Formats: sequence, C-alpha cells, structure tokens
Amino acid sequence: MRHLKVILSGVLLLALASCGRSNETQNTTSTHDSKSTEAPQTKAKTEAIDPMSSKGIGPISNVVLNDAIDDSMAAEGKAIFEQNCTACHKTDKKYIGPAPKDILERRTPEWIMNMIMNPNEMIQKDPVAKQVLAEANGAIMADQNISEEDARKILEFFRTL
Repeated sequence: MRHLKVILSGVLLLALASCGRSNETQNTTSTHDSKSTEAPQTKAKTEAIDPMSSKGIGPISNVVLNDAIDDSMAAEGKAIFEQNCTACHKTDKKYIGPAPKDILERRTPEWIMNMIMNPNEMIQKDPVAKQVLAEANGAIMADQNISEEDARKILEFFRTL
C-alpha cells in the first residue's frame, strides 16, 4: 500500500509538471509568433492610409467649398465649436484631440464632417480615424450629436484658422 501511494504521487507530480511546461512553451511560442507577424501587418496598414483621399464613414459623401469663406457661417461654426469641442480641442495646438488649424491640408472636408457627426463608427471602422485615436492615446471623441448643418458651419470656421 505504501509503494502504491509513492508511485501514484510520482505519477501525479509528473503529470502536473508536464502540464505546466506545455503551457509555458505555448505561451512563449505564441508571444513570439504574434510579435513576428504583427509588425509587418501594422506597417502595411500604416502605409496604405492616404488621409487626403479618404472621405470617412458617414452620411457626407460630397462637400463643395466656395473660394470665399462665408463669414456668418464661420461665426456660427465658431460658436458651436466653442460650445461643444473646446474641452478636447484647441484651435492651434494639439490638446487631447488634434488641432483643427490647417486641417483641410490633412483631411478631406467630407472626412472632417463625418468625424464630427459620426465619431463612434469612424473610430471603429475608418483607418485614418483609428490612427488619430492612437495619436490621442486612446481618448475617444465624444459624439456631440452635431447636425449636418452645424458640422458644415464648424468646417467653415476651420477654414478661417
């Protein structure tokens, strides 16, 4: 009986030891594999993004900007921006979110309006918005429930910056 207990204890210890080694090996291999395959995919996604050709995801597919800025529309856009956006955006420098100054040199008008009106879906599906989210250290842009008309006014205000 005493020999049987010793043998069973030995078998149990071997079984437990082999289970632990198996997991360690898998975790090490898994971690190594994810690092080796993740970097090229991330690099490929970054290279594929052209922010000046993306219109984003949302209801806006075409925006026509006149050569002259509509001053009354821009003034209304400034008021809407100050009421809804300044907690996270400063006009001329990066704060929590990016600065809107010169944004039309970095993004299309359609993308800007879709981001203002549809930030949740943009962050989930649009590669440029995902990149902006990463640059903002994961600070998600709150949906302010801005209408298309008000988003257009904000865009007009951005043209004055």
